[in-house]
Amino acid sequence: MAEARAEAQSPEEDKDTVCYVYGIVPADVATDERARGVGDSPVETVMQGKIAALVSLIPHDTMLGQAEDLVAHERLLDLAAAETPVLPFRFGSVMSSEHAVRDELLAPYHDEFLSALSEFEGRREFVVHARYVEETILREVLTENEEAARLHERIRAQGEEADQQDLVALGELIFNAIAAKREADSHTVAEAIAPLSVSIAPRDPRNEDDAVNIAFLVGIDHEQEFRAAVEEIAENWTNRVGLRLLGPLAPYDFATSRTTPEE
Repeated sequence: MAEARAEAQSPEEDKDTVCYVYGIVPADVATDERARGVGDSPVETVMQGKIAALVSLIPHDTMLGQAEDLVAHERLLDLAAAETPVLPFRFGSVMSSEHAVRDELLAPYHDEFLSALSEFEGRREFVVHARYVEETILREVLTENEEAARLHERIRAQGEEADQQDLVALGELIFNAIAAKREADSHTVAEAIAPLSVSIAPRDPRNEDDAVNIAFLVGIDHEQEFRAAVEEIAENWTNRVGLRLLGPLAPYDFATSRTTPEE
């Protein structure tokens, strides 16, 4: 994912605002006048050659980091990605002015950004995220693991007087068993869907009960088949896994990192 750095202001620049940068798009993209970014700020483009930056002018003392700002940042990029190739920047990327965006970001890296955009032409990111149904996965573990089943029965028989070491041992067995299932199930999903995608990027689990968390870069011409394959997996795992397909999204997991020159 690309990243911009704040640059020093020149005396003639407006010291009351800074330029928040969301990402890079083709220069012919028109912004919707109703579009809003962080702090409910209007969104505009700064153009240079064949590329443009999606930006907002925000007060220089804006404290970024609120959940609603992150949501606004991602929402804007995801909406853009549904219509055009986009190279997303990290949340909180700020430069001193629109002039700095044009002269110190777009101009020096014009060809690099243009090449990156071309890689996302006709392609969009989707994320397959699934979580285990607690009762179902616990039943699976106890059915398949004799030691866990034995400990579970002993703990249940002891009730409130259950041995603490038994509780810890059972917890470790269940944790490791679910981790093994997560690896196997993630492999199953990746193997089934990879032929319908351009690239895949496994993500770290967000919760202990995560079953699958994988990003896919999908060509528009294969999107319908991709969605159908995900739906088939969801149906096969009914009552075992709750599966969601997120997207289309900006290609957060596939954009190459870029940092502007040192100040």
